Amino acid sequence: MAIKIYGDPGSGSRRRVTSAAAVMGVDIERVNIDLFKGESHTPEFLKLNPHGLTPVMVDGDVVLYEASAINIYLAEKVGSGLLGATPAERYQVLQWMFWSGEQWRIFATLTFDERIGKRFMGQLEDESIVQLAFARIRAAAVVLDAHLAERQFIVGDHLTLADIDIAAPFSQSARTELPFSEFPNLVAWQQRLLDTVPAWAETKREVDERINSVLAGAGMGS
Repeated sequence: MAIKIYGDPGSGSRRRVTSAAAVMGVDIERVNIDLFKGESHTPEFLKLNPHGLTPVMVDGDVVLYEASAINIYLAEKVGSGLLGATPAERYQVLQWMFWSGEQWRIFATLTFDERIGKRFMGQLEDESIVQLAFARIRAAAVVLDAHLAERQFIVGDHLTLADIDIAAPFSQSARTELPFSEFPNLVAWQQRLLDTVPAWAETKREVDERINSVLAGAGMGS
């Protein structure tokens, strides 16, 4: 029986899981949850994740939410090198995944909520929140840009879950206008992922089609 992944096709977090699963050759069944229609807050879904957030994984009796935890679970299930080729690499991968959640992705999500989410709900963005998020993103991007100056990937010489976690904010950056263009090594690394990881490029198209369709339907353009 395929592992079920619940989430919205426009979600950068679901993208992290579906991309990783494709790279690892894990058979998954996608169960679409329309976040824009509130489907993550139905009584049925809240039994899977009481926070009302996606993605959620169901593998038999195992239910997990949080994309990073799901990806670690899948990598361990199949013994994938995406979790690191050696014990030392594994800890580096975990370090960067935790760093991404604490210092990086949270501020990209905050920006999306302000610039896209609020517009969708007919509200005005709070510019002070956007500027706070941008300041934190820039501070983190300085570190990333230096780290990537002479590296092809975040950890070691191959793709890992650290790359997928840290690349996630690029899913919406064209819409939220995150200041990534100020950091050439970061931009080059993201393009390298698109050029060399077919699943990452395919899920970008999926996210773009979904979000552009939602915004067009709401009269917001893309």
